[in-house]
Amino acid sequence: MTSYTNPVLDDIFPDPTVIRAPNGAYYAYGTQIETPGHAVNVQVAVSTDLVNWRLLGDALSRKAPWASQTQTYWAPHVHPHEDRYYLYYGAQPDGTEDVQCLGLALSDSPEGPFTDIGTPFYCGPSTSDIDPMVLDDPTTGKPYLYWGSGGIIVVQELAPDLMGFERDTEPTQLIVAGDYEYEGTWEDVVEGPWVTYREGYYYLFYSGDTCCEYPAHYAVMVARSTSATGPFEKLAEATGAPHSAIVEANSRWNGPGHNSVVTDAAGQDWIFYHAIDTRMPLSSDDSGVRRVMLIDRLIYGNGWPRVEGGTPSYTLSCCW
Repeated sequence: MTSYTNPVLDDIFPDPTVIRAPNGAYYAYGTQIETPGHAVNVQVAVSTDLVNWRLLGDALSRKAPWASQTQTYWAPHVHPHEDRYYLYYGAQPDGTEDVQCLGLALSDSPEGPFTDIGTPFYCGPSTSDIDPMVLDDPTTGKPYLYWGSGGIIVVQELAPDLMGFERDTEPTQLIVAGDYEYEGTWEDVVEGPWVTYREGYYYLFYSGDTCCEYPAHYAVMVARSTSATGPFEKLAEATGAPHSAIVEANSRWNGPGHNSVVTDAAGQDWIFYHAIDTRMPLSSDDSGVRRVMLIDRLIYGNGWPRVEGGTPSYTLSCCW
């Protein structure tokens, strides 16, 4: 039996994507970090049990030619497909200020190195085009790309080779920020979509508000649909709850959010996310807040996922 105590990775590791690779190992990917004299574009770590993690270095050690000057390689997502690994990420193109693009890099190994395809995968009209996530729809077999930050979360069908969007498709709006029915919660900004499928429902996890300063105002929320492309109904709308958050701050962990969900070999779902440790919120080298990686068990009941207590665990938790 394996027990755990958060954080499972006590290093700056924002926006964690965790996947289970075909070899049975688990890989985590995190947003770029920059400390004095050292930068890592896409962080990667490996584990055999979801609890004990080993940092491997930079999965994208060579920057994309279209984003060679930026220090904003954000929210990477890696998707296995036909013996290759597809790394989607957000970055600011060289020579721009108010634009973000989605990039794509490929590798034969989940550890990398990944090589960018040479041009942006997609550039939108605003800074909302970050935080990508790919889902292979288990009911239709179609691949979908979810993304968005700031004002909106969208989805669009991918081509079968995952190298572009399917012909004659457009982004579909799923979640829009500024839902003032829930004013005072976490709906003024939305970002970080992650979609899973379980027993007839697609669950869209997303985060909201301010993630990256201390104290942060950030949480993980959830909505569901019977279709990968929506419409999605928020937890609060469906149940009458005061908000749709399933993970919010407590006295130990501030600003929990930007999650991924991974299913272990036994079929149990686990949610990974970052949070700020209130005992040591800032880096000793002045490089920013310490958003470290946490894990908690997802529990399903009445058609909805939840985390025990609705907040990050901070004592010894057991087991699997």
